[in-house]
Amino acid sequence: MAQTPQKPDKALVLFSGGQDSTVCLAWALARYEKVETIGFDYGQSHKVELECRERVRERLCELFPDWAARLGPDHMLDLTTLGAISDTALTREAEIEMGEDGLPTTFVPGRNLLFLTYAAALGYRRGAFTLVGGMCETDYSGYPDCRDETMRSLQQSLSLGMAKPYTIETPLMWIDKAATWALAEELGGKALVELIIEDTHTCYRGDRRQRHDWGYGCGTCPACELRASGYEKWRAAQAAGR
Repeated sequence: MAQTPQKPDKALVLFSGGQDSTVCLAWALARYEKVETIGFDYGQSHKVELECRERVRERLCELFPDWAARLGPDHMLDLTTLGAISDTALTREAEIEMGEDGLPTTFVPGRNLLFLTYAAALGYRRGAFTLVGGMCETDYSGYPDCRDETMRSLQQSLSLGMAKPYTIETPLMWIDKAATWALAEELGGKALVELIIEDTHTCYRGDRRQRHDWGYGCGTCPACELRASGYEKWRAAQAAGR
């Protein structure tokens, strides 16, 4: 459930409106005295996730008053140029499949590198030198900009380039999707789990017409399959522990 902050720092959370970034936002709110959020419109085809962001923030404040007192402003940045120069299944009408380079066509080159660089630039002005993101290399599609090695290298580059002690926190880096559901329950109990199911969005196709036990989505894209399998594994572990 909601915890007392352990650190006096201000954190800036990369917040898309999806499951992972919502868990990261809850994680930050449980630890830092002040938390702000940043989102990016990069021309993604599943832009419905941006519409979920405000609702998720509102529900977190309604359900967790202690967190509401620590949640600061949201910042939305226009990075549509990234979408314009990308040729991926998330920015174009294209099939979601493995590319010739061994990466899925959902990989948007430079996305996390740009997100964190812009977040650091905003954090410089806002006095927020802790950046929190949902990058993970346990359950992931092989994106090179989600690797821990990439995050550590970028943390050093941002700190050097801006002469500030930046820290990139990735609380999901070494856990799978089942553990991410478990972490949500640990942080905010059933209320947070239900919020994630009802109000967050993960589906690459932007489908919110179909409601599943784990939330809304097409049910067949890689993001939906990962979210669904994690949910089923988590629920099975709960049942086995009873």
